[in-house]
Amino acid sequence: MGVENSRRPIVIAHRGASGERPEHTLAAYRLAIAQGADFIEPDLVMTKDGVLVCRHENEISGTTDVGARPEFADRRKKKTVDGVAAAGWWVEDFTLAELKTLRCKERLPQLRPANMAFDGREEIPTFAEALALALESGVGVYPELKHPTFLREQGLDPVPAFIAAVREGGAQRAADAMFVQCFEIGALRQLAEMSSIRWNCVQLVAASGGPWDRRELSYADMLSDAGLRAIAEYARGIGPEKSLIIPRGADGRSLAPTDLVARAHSATLVVHPWTFRAENYFLPSELRRGDASAPDYMRQHGDFTAELRAFYAAGVDGVFSDFPAAAVAARA
Repeated sequence: MGVENSRRPIVIAHRGASGERPEHTLAAYRLAIAQGADFIEPDLVMTKDGVLVCRHENEISGTTDVGARPEFADRRKKKTVDGVAAAGWWVEDFTLAELKTLRCKERLPQLRPANMAFDGREEIPTFAEALALALESGVGVYPELKHPTFLREQGLDPVPAFIAAVREGGAQRAADAMFVQCFEIGALRQLAEMSSIRWNCVQLVAASGGPWDRRELSYADMLSDAGLRAIAEYARGIGPEKSLIIPRGADGRSLAPTDLVARAHSATLVVHPWTFRAENYFLPSELRRGDASAPDYMRQHGDFTAELRAFYAAGVDGVFSDFPAAAVAARA
């Protein structure tokens, strides 16, 4: 699945089919591929010995059994990452061999208790393993470089490691079937400066805050017309938080779409919003279904198809979804 091959919106399996399997496992990626996803999305953090692995965050107590491993009890520590303080176990304090002894678990057991049946079955995959799986399966890969400034402060630089992994995994052929995303600006610019490979970069933007490596900028500044033109100098697209496209009112109901998609398209940028999830907890209030007084109401699935179709109708070029099968079906 090359990035140029489709005029219809692409379906990006957010951390794999993470609504049905523990996230960032080969099982989640394989299920997403079987369900028709166009891309699988591995978030990338870095081990102590410089290997890129697939975790949404570098703190892993919520997605692995590390907290139950007495041999690693002394690794627990407090850190501040991009201004947010937390205590736990951190990927950059482990070698790859040590990480491979851990087993993955469901991150949202209160919303996805069925996924707990798969706890303990899968190890943490490397980026190289995820990339090989995608290429062998004929789908694209959509990696995110997580916290590059923080990692450099720890003596680890994910950008050269990423370039090396792509070269080893297929070089330009691999890059042609790839989007590379990041909330920071510098890492995306570095890719072109450090390699002859042609990259398809996507600038991630949230509804608040700004890129950690350019704290004088806000995401709102970046989404002005001038800001979008500046992004187009180094990126193929933007990955906006979905509320920037279809906001919600104080009552949780959907409002009219903004003009962001049209303005991004005018700047020659594709638009891939995040994140689409089926549970009532994540849906606008008018699309929630079931008995609101039931104890499991928030984890019940609402009219997820209607939300997806609203964004497709708004002209987006792709969606990040925990439930790729539903996103594929709604697109049809």
